[in-house]
Amino acid sequence: MTTSLSPDLARLADPAVRPDPYGVLRTLREASPYTDPASGIVVVGRRSDCEAVLRNPKVSSDRQGSGITTVPQMPNLMNLDAPDHTRLRRLAGKAFKPRLVQQWRPRIEEIVRELLTDIAAGENTADLVSAFAYPLPVRVICDMLGVPREDHPVFEKWARSIAYTVDPQLVPGRLSTEVVQEVEEARAGFVGYFGRLIAERRHTPRADVLSELISAEEQGDQLTESELIITCILLLVAGHETTANLILNGVLGLLRHPGQLRLLRERPELAEAAVEEVLRYDAPAQMITRIAREPFTIGDTPVTPGTPLLVLLAAANRDPDVHRDPDTFDISRGDPGHLGFAAGPHFCLGSVLARLEGSIALNAFAQAFVEPRLAAESLRYRPHVAVRGPDRMRVSFKEIRVDAVRVTGTSERSVASRG
Repeated sequence: MTTSLSPDLARLADPAVRPDPYGVLRTLREASPYTDPASGIVVVGRRSDCEAVLRNPKVSSDRQGSGITTVPQMPNLMNLDAPDHTRLRRLAGKAFKPRLVQQWRPRIEEIVRELLTDIAAGENTADLVSAFAYPLPVRVICDMLGVPREDHPVFEKWARSIAYTVDPQLVPGRLSTEVVQEVEEARAGFVGYFGRLIAERRHTPRADVLSELISAEEQGDQLTESELIITCILLLVAGHETTANLILNGVLGLLRHPGQLRLLRERPELAEAAVEEVLRYDAPAQMITRIAREPFTIGDTPVTPGTPLLVLLAAANRDPDVHRDPDTFDISRGDPGHLGFAAGPHFCLGSVLARLEGSIALNAFAQAFVEPRLAAESLRYRPHVAVRGPDRMRVSFKEIRVDAVRVTGTSERSVASRG
C-alpha cells in the first residue's frame, strides 16, 4: 500500500481538522464504501457497512507488513486473529468480568476525590488533561495491576509514547526517529517492569488483576509469560489513552452544551447514559484498520485479499440512517447503539471498566465544579488520528465541592492494594 492519499482522505491527518473532524467524516461516509484511488484503501463509513466489516471472518486484524501501521506492533488482542485471539481473549477476559470490575468502584471514586481535592487546593483554574483525566485511568489500572503509586508517572509517560502505535499511516513518510525511539524505550521499560512484577505475583499473589491473569486457567491452558506481559501493556496503554479521552471529550461536550451539564447535575442517574452519548457523539476511537484476507464485497465495492480497509467508527456513530439528529449532543438520548468500542470479536475487552470510570468522572465533574468555564484558547489536541482527544484544556471555576462526589463504601477497598 502506498501512503499517498486522495485529498479528501488526507484531510483526516490535517492538524487543522482535528478539533472538529466531523464535516470531513460526513463527506467520507456519504461517499463510502469506495476504494481510495491514490492509496488503494477501502474507506468504510456507513454504520451498517462498518459493523459488517468488523464482524466479517474474511477480514484480518493482523496489519503487520501491510504498510498501514506507523511502527511495528507486538502481537496482542488488538492485532491477532482466531484462534490465537480467541484463546487470549478467553483467558484475559476472566479478570474483566463485570462483577470483578464493579468491585473497584469505591477505589475509582476515591481517586476522583483525591484529584479534585488537589485541584481545589490550587487556583480557580486547572488543565483538566494533566490534573484530572490523564491521572485517573493511570492510577486505576496501575492499582488494578498492583503497580506502586511511585511508579505511576513513568507508566503514564510510557503509555503516552506507545499510543503512537495505534495510528494508521495516513500521511507520507514515517514517524521521527525520536518518536520511534520513545516507543521502543517505552516497550522495553514495560517488558522489564512487568516481567519483575509477574515474578513477584507468582511468588506472592494479591487481590489484583495481575494475580487474576496469572491464575486464569481453562482446561489446563494459561497465559504464557510473554502473553501476560503483552496483555498488561495493552491494558494499560489502551485503558489509559481511550478512557482519558472519553472523559475529556465528555467534559468538553458538557461545557459546550450548558443545558446538558445542568441536566446531568440535576439527574446524576444519567451519568451512564452520558458516557454512551459521548462514545457516540465524540468517540475517543475514531477509526480502526483491517486487512482483507479473502475476497468479498462491501456495498458495491469489491475487496481483494491484502487490501487495507479504513473503518471510520466516528463517522458511523453519526450516521443519520441509524441515529436521530446525529450531530446533536443529548445525554438523555438513551441510544447505546454506537461503535465506540468497535464490534465483533474485537469488541473492547475493557469496555466495562471504561464505562465505569467515565460515568464516575463525568458525574463528579457535573456535581463538583461550580460555574465551570472553558478557556477556549487553551484547547489543543493530541497529534493522533485514530484516538482523538485534547492534549490541553484549561477550565476555570468558582469553586469545587469535593463532598458532592459520593463514595459508595469501602468494604471492597482491600482489592485496591497500592503495592
